[in-house]
Amino acid sequence: MTILCVRFQLPPMYEAALPGLLGLLEEFTPVVEALPPDTALADLRGAERYFGRTAVELASVIRVRALALHGVDCAIGAGPGPLLARMALRDARPGLTRAVPGDPDGIAEFLAGRPVAALPGVGPATARTLDEYGLDTLGRVAAAPLSTLQRLIGAKAGRELREKANGIDRGRVVPNGISRSLVTERPFERDELDPDRHRRALLSAAEEIGTRLRAVEKVCRTLTLTVRYADRSATTRSRTLSEPTAHSADLTKTAYGLYEALGLQRARVRVLALRAEGLAPADRAAHQLTFDPVDEKVRRIEEVADRARAKFGPRAVIPGSLAA
Repeated sequence: MTILCVRFQLPPMYEAALPGLLGLLEEFTPVVEALPPDTALADLRGAERYFGRTAVELASVIRVRALALHGVDCAIGAGPGPLLARMALRDARPGLTRAVPGDPDGIAEFLAGRPVAALPGVGPATARTLDEYGLDTLGRVAAAPLSTLQRLIGAKAGRELREKANGIDRGRVVPNGISRSLVTERPFERDELDPDRHRRALLSAAEEIGTRLRAVEKVCRTLTLTVRYADRSATTRSRTLSEPTAHSADLTKTAYGLYEALGLQRARVRVLALRAEGLAPADRAAHQLTFDPVDEKVRRIEEVADRARAKFGPRAVIPGSLAA
């Protein structure tokens, strides 16, 4: 096993702690890929040789350090590739490393009885199609003729599915500096059902993201909303903006759109988090000119508000609906 998939059991203000925990992994290997909000992949091929320990043994050291330095436990999956490590993580528990054997027979045994939907990248529609033809487990998919799979779900998808069902993992860990994103969270004191309070939290988060982006003279290309519920499950949705921006009004509108698309009804929400991704220098970003004087007026007001916040504090100027 050379790849670890680590899920940190983070507290309510969870996502903002991820960069520090990634630094912990980078003490063992520079090849670390963040999978926000709480997971990361680490390629330990070089670390195994350097430290003279297996990936599972290093996983134990990582867990102890995470607990000692950050007070955070973690569940860890280990495998010969990113795909198998991520699947192994589903069987892991805090304090436990679930390892997939590296030999072909061990990989086949690990995959054989699992449902097709357990394979990352296989959605509900594909799983239903395969189930209708009796291909409901990865073992059956692995044994099916390639031509059959290609007729059912397409040439490329069928070939990739058969490879993955046979344990062939062509993925790799791609380092992706978490610093290229900004995140802010809004936890509730108690599980919150009120959509109006959800929207006010999103407004506050979008205002903060916009202010922070403008302070570092950056714009973002993508906005991601993570909703964590009372049962500790979470939903994450992303949307690419029509143009890179740090404009709070545009970020708020996108955040509202992401929230409304979830169609939450009586959902007991514990935390809302917004993450701005794909950051780039503001002076290199294109902006579509408009003849709307209101847009230009809002942007000028925003500049004045930023100067007031810089001088008198972040709550010197806030939207009226947040004043309470």
